[in-house]
Amino acid sequence: MQFQKPDVEQFFRTFGIQTFTISPDEKQLVFSSNLSGKYNLWAMDLPNKFPYPLTFNDQSCHELTYDKDGRFLIVGFDKDGDENTQLYAIQPQGGELKPIRKNDGHRHMIAILSKDGKKLYYTSNKDNPMCLNSYCYNLDTEEETIINEGKQAATYLTALSPDESGQIYLKHFANTYSLAFLHKDGKKYRLTPETENQHTVSDSLFASESTIYLLTDYDDDFSYLAKYDVSTNQFSKVVSLEKEDFKSIKYHKETQTIYIVSEKGVEDFLYAYHIETGALEKLKTPTSVLEKLIVTENNNLYVLGRSSTSPFNIYKRSAKEDSWEACTNFGVPGVSEEELVHPDVITYPSFDGLEIEALFFKAKEDVSNGHVILWPHGGPQAAERKSFRAMFQSLVNRGYSVFAPNFRGSTGYGLAFTKMVEGDWGNGPRLDNIEGLEWLIKNGYADREKILLLGGSYGGYMSLLLHGKHPEYFKAVIDIFGPSDLFSFIESVPEHWKPVMNQWVGDPVKDREKLIEFSPITHLEGMIKPMLVIQGANDPRVVKAESDKIVKALQDKGREVEYLVLEDEGHGFSKKENEIKVNRKILEFFDRFI
Repeated sequence: MQFQKPDVEQFFRTFGIQTFTISPDEKQLVFSSNLSGKYNLWAMDLPNKFPYPLTFNDQSCHELTYDKDGRFLIVGFDKDGDENTQLYAIQPQGGELKPIRKNDGHRHMIAILSKDGKKLYYTSNKDNPMCLNSYCYNLDTEEETIINEGKQAATYLTALSPDESGQIYLKHFANTYSLAFLHKDGKKYRLTPETENQHTVSDSLFASESTIYLLTDYDDDFSYLAKYDVSTNQFSKVVSLEKEDFKSIKYHKETQTIYIVSEKGVEDFLYAYHIETGALEKLKTPTSVLEKLIVTENNNLYVLGRSSTSPFNIYKRSAKEDSWEACTNFGVPGVSEEELVHPDVITYPSFDGLEIEALFFKAKEDVSNGHVILWPHGGPQAAERKSFRAMFQSLVNRGYSVFAPNFRGSTGYGLAFTKMVEGDWGNGPRLDNIEGLEWLIKNGYADREKILLLGGSYGGYMSLLLHGKHPEYFKAVIDIFGPSDLFSFIESVPEHWKPVMNQWVGDPVKDREKLIEFSPITHLEGMIKPMLVIQGANDPRVVKAESDKIVKALQDKGREVEYLVLEDEGHGFSKKENEIKVNRKILEFFDRFI
């Protein structure tokens, strides 16, 4: 019996998972998923694996934490992608969303509950939009106190000591420059030694009142596990791996084990560091990318992960076993995993000899239309990983190959590599993409006359810039919420982003000529190929005016440009009907040029 080729809608009927948590007794798994077409909280009563809904508000979840006694959860939702998270309490069985910290137009972040469940600690921009304040809110008396006023840069509360007398704060000067501080007994201690060299602290935890473990790249190019002795104020390096960035840690007190998720290029790895012996044990992983790790009191591990051909799923590893069990089983409806495409990992030299790693999703010969889509990733201080994208798989299924380079500025290749994009948004990364195309053409991966361009966020910016400066490479271009003018972009980002903008993008006064050259709006004359621009009306990161500006400028010049605005989305597509609409439009647009 013959069945029709999968439609784009089948790929985007794949369910997603934004975040998850587990009850203290491990009898209930709660996760945010779009099972209904829009994101809501769902739960499963383990070991049963049939989900039931807890909420019906159809919004993305940004905070999700269980009370230590399992009586309630603290949850955070935004409104149609505006990222202004409001905090609520909800019972384990669902129902009423009881407002806890709600202030429309402001954002509440990093919700931490006290052990007795009576106090909620969090960070917000409500009284200090640029540098943020942290608060302690008493759930019984409804009294609130400011426990830290941010200064100089956005400052986040990230950890509490066991008796809650000490707090760790992260001060974010730039994506490659973040320092951690211990506040205790009215005093402040920096966790890494004084140095003129910028470095980061990416995660930290209290093993006890007197011992803190942290991940940092202080005096190194890759982050590692370090220790801070509170009683002596001494910092020491504990364990590292060559060319692997340690990115998150969790602690199990009884076994004295620190679990470490590391990033190396396009893949993640998982380790157990045994404090008493100093041994570092590499553990099996259920997926190639690990998004979130939870360690329970019973030393069971739960992870949210995905791979190139497997979407978001939650897995459990029992403390007594060395294997993973899937708690969810999301796949692509009507498409077997064997029909999906694993990417080739390739490396090529850029214009200055710098080695660039990239993923190449090659369309199968029986469906290939010979066209290659260049995908410059977002961030830019992020990376394309071996992780499932319904967009990629639907395009490959339709016959397009996808080329996704991790150009300079990408994460997972060391601090120095990540810093290369700072103040250089429009030169080095742009040429890395062009050199990648030339390498593909030279090595038979691509035909010079059959290249398309698609990107979102920074990738949308890069798509606009590549179009303006190198139109000869592309038949058609799609920009998804990409900045078009770096001056207006710098002014319009959220307030707590602004302290990082001079280092990240450039100083509007000192770097004026460079920012003009790096702004896509400067290069309208080169934008001669058909374009599609897609924008969320509520986007707080790249505001709608950025897309409005480039579309109007091109229309005034009589250029061929289509414009799709989604009124109920922000910096992404959280609603299934919108996701399907956007990706069907992308396919229809590109299909015109093959």
